[in-house]
Amino acid sequence: MSGKADPRRAGDGTTNRARLDRGRGALGPALELVHTGRAPTRAVLTAELSVTRATAGAVAAELEALGLIRVDARPGAAAGSQGRPSHRLAVAEDGPVALAAQVHADGYRAALVGLGGRIVATTPGCEIVDADPAKVLGSVVAAGADLLRRTGRRCVGAGLAVPSAVAEPEGLALNPLHLAWPAGAPVRQIFAEQVRAAGLDGPAFAANDVNLAALAEHRHGAGRGARDLLCVATGHRGVGGALVLDGRLHSGSSGLALEVGHLTVNPEGRPCHCGSRGCLDVETDPLAFLTAAGRAPGPEQSLLQQSIDLIRGHYADPAVRTATETLLDRLGLGLAGLVNILNPDRIILGGLHGTLLDADPDRLRAVVADRSLWGRSGGVPVLACALDHNSLVGAAELAWQPVLDDPLTALG
Repeated sequence: MSGKADPRRAGDGTTNRARLDRGRGALGPALELVHTGRAPTRAVLTAELSVTRATAGAVAAELEALGLIRVDARPGAAAGSQGRPSHRLAVAEDGPVALAAQVHADGYRAALVGLGGRIVATTPGCEIVDADPAKVLGSVVAAGADLLRRTGRRCVGAGLAVPSAVAEPEGLALNPLHLAWPAGAPVRQIFAEQVRAAGLDGPAFAANDVNLAALAEHRHGAGRGARDLLCVATGHRGVGGALVLDGRLHSGSSGLALEVGHLTVNPEGRPCHCGSRGCLDVETDPLAFLTAAGRAPGPEQSLLQQSIDLIRGHYADPAVRTATETLLDRLGLGLAGLVNILNPDRIILGGLHGTLLDADPDRLRAVVADRSLWGRSGGVPVLACALDHNSLVGAAELAWQPVLDDPLTALG
């Protein structure tokens, strides 16, 4: 454990060391409990870890000494409470951060994200995505490195979100079709090289943007508390899906699971780049919505923002309302099929899909219930995603995971 003496640790040093040694294996689980907001006090931490109060105190003190959490030893007792008030636990607001990067069809952005999914700083979004992934990733890493220099934060690692299936273990972007990048681009390797070239510490990771959005929402947003969480989202182009099982992403044997965008929901519909017709990918994304509403996409905003603004500002327009209902019906068909296969206990919708849900939640839920066996019997909750920039937060979760697994080794 940390060899530094810490005046915040009470009691005999030898006794504390023995307690801490017993609790060493609890450091990671304890940090994850605070990180996800499930242990707001030391009493809750003690119960969740099934350790003694003394051991929980030693573990919390070590995490505080590492600069990861803060322990408030003087909280006021809640009104009507009995007994000694427990110390409050929170992530350290001035602690380390992860560098998060996201690339999508309409640009890219970097951010610094602390524990608890807190976005500490972001760069302005860039709207031009070069066809060479090395140029784009070099630019986004350089922007993130500049944020680190200006904030003076320690970096634990870096994570990248891309709108493509990412094959494991090589980290290849198999189908970055809306980016004009070559199929099979080694995005993880390129990203890691750019991170090292910028002089940044820690490992580098890359994954699909919707997978990362689902991970972030499960830990910090609309998916908290769900055991089997299904996420379906449409961002700037196309549709993606993800499944979180018992707190871990289900990525399949090689990282390619949950390509839900290629479920057929309109057999006579638009040709899809996968070779089929009428897939969710081309029937329920922003371009499909604008087309159904009879609107020509403009150059001044992203397709996603134009679609969201149209629904929120002009829903009374019959063409907009009809387009909304059409996409809700097709989205509901796709979700119903997924419910029959996966039996999730919660569905969350991101991007344009979340806005469609907000416009007419009863219609979507009725389609899912009518077309799915488990929807009729149990009623699967369908919610909109809750986090801003959830793919960025999820990219940071990749970089934070080694710290959550073993704080001492990761920060040593």
